[in-house]
Amino acid sequence: MTTTDTASPAARIRMLPGVDDAQARQLADVLADCVEGGASVSFMRPLSRERAAAFWRRVGEGVARGDRVLLVAEDAQGIVGTVQLLLEMPENQPHRAEVAKMLVHRRARRQGLGAMLMQAAEQFARERGKTLLVLDTSSAEAERLYARLGWTRLGVIPGFALLPDGAPCGTTYFYRALA
Repeated sequence: MTTTDTASPAARIRMLPGVDDAQARQLADVLADCVEGGASVSFMRPLSRERAAAFWRRVGEGVARGDRVLLVAEDAQGIVGTVQLLLEMPENQPHRAEVAKMLVHRRARRQGLGAMLMQAAEQFARERGKTLLVLDTSSAEAERLYARLGWTRLGVIPGFALLPDGAPCGTTYFYRALA
């Protein structure tokens, strides 16, 4: 995958080979915005920019090791979305990967960036010989996106996680067989 594989008039998708300080800050802004907007993405309110940036630096370390792929959506103002493809799987599961932390900043939603990020992740997985992807989400909005993109909904585990305000929420699991 080249660094400019997917583009639209509003944004482009590219793979990051690591995470530098400027990218960590931009990714932290996306993560913090999603948490502030109520997304259950492993973090609680309040989420400091320092803690969010530290998370992205750790993700960058995983990218450098080859354990994961980090794709970003960028517009004229910088990074506005991201998704990860977790490649490090048990030895009896070399055919699959997990999609994680598909995030789009609220200012950039409803522009097709989520679909672009997911399609780029699927293409990258195909190029690496992956035939099965899995993911989980607590967002009804994301559920609609994944269904539109051909993912199969498996079911919901009630009360699996917490929303950023501490309220319990269910988590829905999806898979996608890649051709």
